[in-house]
Amino acid sequence: QVQLVESGGGLVQAGDSLRLSCAASGRTFSSYGIGWFRQAAGKEREFVGSINWSGDNTYYADSVKGRFTVSRDNAKNTVFLQINSLKPGDTAIYYCAETTVEDDPIEAVYESWGRGKQVTVDC
Repeated sequence: QVQLVESGGGLVQAGDSLRLSCAASGRTFSSYGIGWFRQAAGKEREFVGSINWSGDNTYYADSVKGRFTVSRDNAKNTVFLQINSLKPGDTAIYYCAETTVEDDPIEAVYESWGRGKQVTVDC
């Protein structure tokens, strides 16, 4: 089973940019898609974006289109989430998770999850 570890979060200012990383270990990473989710305090976890195994197909929630970009480097077993023009509403714990399904925002199709990384946007 793959282990996923998020990194790159922290405290940032509104308007800043941030790149989160999701590093995989344990088995072949390049055959699976990766999704990013976030959960704000007191709210349900929500899908933000995903990328397929080859990196040539990405899918985003409408709420983040234009500001969030998912990419991957299979040689480094890492997927990235670039967030631009950060807003206080982006404050959440961000999770990455693995899937064999493309373009699907439903949590049930994601198998292995990282433990999450806090992103706090200060206005």
